[in-house]
Amino acid sequence: MENRNVCVINSNPKKSVKTDGFYLCLKKMIESIQTAWQNLHWSETWAVIFGVLYVVLAARESVWCWFWGILSCSLWAWAAYKIYDLYIDALLQLFYVGVSFAGIWQWLRGGESKKELRISSLKIREHFLWIGLGLGLTFPTGYFFDNYTQAAATYPDAFTTIFSVIATFMVVQKKLENWLYWLAINATYVWLYSSRGSWLFTALFILYFFIAIFGYREWKKIMRMEANKNLDRPFP
Repeated sequence: MENRNVCVINSNPKKSVKTDGFYLCLKKMIESIQTAWQNLHWSETWAVIFGVLYVVLAARESVWCWFWGILSCSLWAWAAYKIYDLYIDALLQLFYVGVSFAGIWQWLRGGESKKELRISSLKIREHFLWIGLGLGLTFPTGYFFDNYTQAAATYPDAFTTIFSVIATFMVVQKKLENWLYWLAINATYVWLYSSRGSWLFTALFILYFFIAIFGYREWKKIMRMEANKNLDRPFP
């Protein structure tokens, strides 16, 4: 008599092997993230935490984002200089600190009559200008580091660095589309760090990717609400 209560295991051995391989790879990635997090210097740990706070608050259009950005970039600058001897990266982080101070002033006093700056959209020609400028700087920068240094993934690295600076200026100006640029930047960073086996920063930029989606939707909603308020105002 046939036993219908028998559970068939590994009915598809190839599929089982692929599934086991996926979970094994995922387990190794999680372990790698945990190990990397534990091995971070205290300055790097707090720089990551403050950096996440900066992005979340920026997505909520809170001017306090810039204060956390200043702390995060200052710690990254210190770590780059003191721990890794990356002087150029340290200077880049200090540049971001200066931009953050400009962001505070611009958000609070950059609007009409020196009032709070409102969210606005980029014009099509401005997109062409920024993208053209970004690509125009990316290719020669990538070429230089590819041919005259031992750096890896020079073109994607140049792309993310240059467009990160451009997108940061868009945040300072409260341009809605900055989040679309960050989506492309963060996606590239995910590929870049995963290809180098740096799973902690891969996970961090996956988080940034989804925060950018939230930020775009949130800023668009705020823009719509402000537009409706202006329509409801009586004419003088």
